[in-house]
Order: sequence, then structure tokens, then C-alpha cells
Amino acid sequence: MSKNIFTWVEIYVDNMERARKFYEEVLKLDLVPMEMPGGMDEYQMVSFPWIEDGPNISGALVSGPMGKPGAGGTVVYLTCEDCSVEESRVEKAGGKVHQTKFSIGDYGYCSICEDTEGNIFGLHSMK
Repeated sequence: MSKNIFTWVEIYVDNMERARKFYEEVLKLDLVPMEMPGGMDEYQMVSFPWIEDGPNISGALVSGPMGKPGAGGTVVYLTCEDCSVEESRVEKAGGKVHQTKFSIGDYGYCSICEDTEGNIFGLHSMK
């Protein structure tokens, strides 16, 4: 296989406004509302920024009947310059830090956190 297997990530939320504010505050970026196709009126999506043909993938926060937030499911890792910086904003934004920045050897560093919706997510950096 010559590509990374993941192409898109969806983080399910119950309260879009609260979740959007949390990720915008922690990551210091703007999420973009997405237009939903016909027949999907009960869904809301706001996407994380992306660069066409960039090296990583992107995704969105999703509110709708298909999925619910919570711990114990998929863990999404968000790329950072230095994950301790974003980690320092998590609790101020209403989330929790479960594991502060730790080394994963040759693969860099991670922090494990929880958002305002109860989703566990990771922050990843190479320094």
C-alpha cells in the first residue's frame, strides 16, 4: 500500500456549539461549517481546516442521529507543533487531560485528553 489508510475522521458530538468552541480554543484555529447534502437535515458538520493534497488527513465534528460521543471508542490524534502547548489549553476550554505529554520513542510525543462531549482524543507532535 502506498498511501496512509485514513482519509477522513468524524468526531461525534451532542452539542455542536460547545464542541466547536472547545476545539477552536485548544487548537487555535477556525472550524468551517459544511453544507449537508439533501436528506441529511438532522445533521450538522463543521470541518477542521485542510490542505488539498497535504501529507495528513482532516475531518469534522458531527452532530446527528448516527453516532454518539463518548469514551471507549475510536481515539483520534490531532497533529501539533508541540502537544504540550495545546494540552495546556484543554482544561481551560472545559476538557480534561488524562495523560500529560509522554514520549512514544522515534514517533514523537502524545497527550491523551477528553473533550467537552466525553470523547477521548490524542495530541501528537514530534517535539
